[in-house]
Amino acid sequence: MNTRPGVYLTCVYGAALLVVLFFVLLRPGILSPGSVLVVSSEPWGAAVLIDGVYMGSTPGHFFAPKGRRQIELRLAGFTPQQTEIDVRGRLFASRFFPRRVEIRGILEAPDPAAAFITEAADFAAWTFAGEPSAAHQIPLSLSEGVYRLAPAAVDPATRASMEDTIAAAARFAVTRASLRDLVRAKTLLDNHGLSPSPLSLLGSAQDIIGFLDANPQTALLLGDLLSGNAQSTVISSSWFSRQTAEDRAAAPPTTPGNQTLQIGLLSFRRMDGGLLSSGNSPADTMVAAFYISETLVSPAAWELFLSQHPRWGRENAETLIQEGLAREGYLEALTSPGVPTQGVSAVSWYAAVAFCQWLSGLLPPQYAAWEARLPSEAEWEHAAKAGALNSGLFWEWGKDPFAPLHFISASPAAVSALGSPERSLRGGSWVNPAGSVTNETRGSLPPSFSSPFVSFRPVIAPRGSQP
Repeated sequence: MNTRPGVYLTCVYGAALLVVLFFVLLRPGILSPGSVLVVSSEPWGAAVLIDGVYMGSTPGHFFAPKGRRQIELRLAGFTPQQTEIDVRGRLFASRFFPRRVEIRGILEAPDPAAAFITEAADFAAWTFAGEPSAAHQIPLSLSEGVYRLAPAAVDPATRASMEDTIAAAARFAVTRASLRDLVRAKTLLDNHGLSPSPLSLLGSAQDIIGFLDANPQTALLLGDLLSGNAQSTVISSSWFSRQTAEDRAAAPPTTPGNQTLQIGLLSFRRMDGGLLSSGNSPADTMVAAFYISETLVSPAAWELFLSQHPRWGRENAETLIQEGLAREGYLEALTSPGVPTQGVSAVSWYAAVAFCQWLSGLLPPQYAAWEARLPSEAEWEHAAKAGALNSGLFWEWGKDPFAPLHFISASPAAVSALGSPERSLRGGSWVNPAGSVTNETRGSLPPSFSSPFVSFRPVIAPRGSQP
């Protein structure tokens, strides 16, 4: 049978067109039936899980296969929200016009104040990463936390707690990015998490001015952080001149008594209490009487501790590292050439705390209300200025969570709840150039670090004393 060329080509082209239309319009709906879920939430930023698998965050568009599906929204500090839906497919033109299903979740925060502490802790951790750049950005954890949680903080006590948390977070605002995040958080909180109004901005500005005036050391900080016209305006202001001129005279520590205390292989020297006031310490810090070890913890004293607590020995380093209590190099400095032998070094903060807890069990009965622990920064500086420390061999662990701007006033409860990803260091080590470290020089490391330049010395003080 002969077919005319025109009819034959028409049939071929028609068949080809049908095949193309099938693959374009029908095949996607046959092979991947389902719908696009348009998911939003209040507040936004919630994680979206489909059948337990993380897909992204709100707002967003997510493909869900046909069938019965469980959709879950999660956001830190909020009660998760779950729902089940029957996802249907679209057979024709699903590639271009997929079936869409809108899902909107309203999340509730059972404890906004506690959830905000988590956001503030993330803010504090990011400040240790330095100033962001084009290749290195940091999240606006603090202000985004306010946006999410402030509308739920209807209780005045909860809102006051969030105010205290912002004040505690200010102790970590050492970069321009963190300062912007801090100010944004304050202005959002003053308007219940919404965009600031002119009236709320005025109230926020008044609060910020009062806060700066109550913390004189912030003048120099702003002078360093700001740039351009903002920096010139601050430096040329009468407020800046007045604040930077108010140099408080450092009160000399009380002369230490002659009392000493021998615990194990360590000799402790009594330090009378007094007022510590310096440009790098919280204003008017009162230090209660305490005893401080006259030397660093020696390798011999450390071995005595290990004889009863071998868990903290070098041979168990791998387990301690897995538990997050140490890092690579734990106690390796004890056998490294060139490292001073006057103190045990490359010991983590956690190990130093364990030593102090063991030492507390050796105290005489008359010191039942006392404890051995690491020194606070104020105690260490107090003893150093009295000439009671043989510092300079190693940096020394302190008990305090490290805040770069620890002179800023904040609620003790908020400071304690916020904490810090790093612990304080004082003293300087043998590798620091002469004169580069003073009694007021501060440093910090994560508590699991095991540096060959770090050792520790304990103090003995009344339980619960917080200088």
